[in-house]
Amino acid sequence: MCRNITTLRGLQPAATTEEIEAAARQYVRKVTGVQSISDATRDPFEAAVAEIATITARLLDELPQRRQPPTTVPPLRRPEVRARMALRELKKP
Repeated sequence: MCRNITTLRGLQPAATTEEIEAAARQYVRKVTGVQSISDATRDPFEAAVAEIATITARLLDELPQRRQPPTTVPPLRRPEVRARMALRELKKP
């Protein structure tokens, strides 16, 4: 459905809370079409992200281990993505 959501099951080390939340956020953005959160969308959007992240974490805990790790590296584990995020944080007022 969304090419930006990467497989989290089978990662070594296991998917972090931050990675699970990022996947949930991307999913909610995709299904709602909300790219920019406004005051009108903030509460339902964030509630959906939290709920989906909780469900995803539980699912990953309950599934059996994969025999092979995923073929793609989640964005939050890529140095170039981390550098972009750090730069964005520095530019915030």
